Amino acid sequence: MNILVVGATGTLGRQIVFIAIDKGYKVKCLVRDLGKASFLKEWGAELIYGDLTKKDTLPEALKGISVVIDASTTRLNEFYNMEKTEKNAKIALIKASEIAGVKKFIFFSIVNAKKYTNLPLLKFKYEIEQYLERSSALNYTIFCLVGFFQGIINQYAIPILENQPIVITSRETFISYIDARDVAKISLASINSPIFRKKNFNLWGPKSWTTEEIIELCQKFSGQKAKTIYIPFSLIRFSRYITSLFEWTWNISNMLAFIEIFIFANQLTGNSDYLYKISNINDLSKLDKYLKEYFDKVLKKIQELNYDKLRLKNRIN
Repeated sequence: MNILVVGATGTLGRQIVFIAIDKGYKVKCLVRDLGKASFLKEWGAELIYGDLTKKDTLPEALKGISVVIDASTTRLNEFYNMEKTEKNAKIALIKASEIAGVKKFIFFSIVNAKKYTNLPLLKFKYEIEQYLERSSALNYTIFCLVGFFQGIINQYAIPILENQPIVITSRETFISYIDARDVAKISLASINSPIFRKKNFNLWGPKSWTTEEIIELCQKFSGQKAKTIYIPFSLIRFSRYITSLFEWTWNISNMLAFIEIFIFANQLTGNSDYLYKISNINDLSKLDKYLKEYFDKVLKKIQELNYDKLRLKNRIN
């Protein structure tokens, strides 16, 4: 079975590619920059140039493809032309997949996107959900996500290691983060299972965490104290309003709105045990173990670098 992965160089996309190849699938990756995606070729994937905003590049990429997995998304700092990339381009991909006779289409959205359509990214994600459900003949599965373990590294782990401040709000929020590797596993498991046919599922991690709890884990495993800055929730709302007044600050306003959604939601948690069970996924990743492994690797690397520097210094002297 041949799989086309869109967004293959991203956090989720690369995990899908790696695990799919490991399971014996033939994987093709739609990429705009062949050079930046060269590591995927080293894993065993076939690279083909394509751009979702250029419809004429899609038919060739879809030749011989049975499954399309769209793991692409717009970055929070790239809000301009979002309707073009997050809506029009994805509808073009869906239509091209129908014409090509694709048997399965997997799309990733965001939990509760329909409640926050004032934010462009969530608005267009929800509109694609609606398009698949109401207008497409494809056998689709939609997985709605809330946050990856991998994102916690940039948000908390690296700032602590680099002695940079972490922003904390006055409102406590519980979030069930999930490992992108587990999302990849269940996505691939859904390909041949009728239970996932034309359905929408929320995917949750095994446990919900607050910002404070995550920071405590990072401090424990890094052996370093975190610098934190508390910002009132009301200030985030006010800043969002001010930045929304000027076109050149819309990107900032949208990012603040995204932060506000996660804070205001209070709880972004749920239980996906049933889905994991029917998908034969029994070894779901735990956040504390994931962070410990990350810090162990990083601290070991730092020790090795410091040792090499000291040895070089002694040679010079």
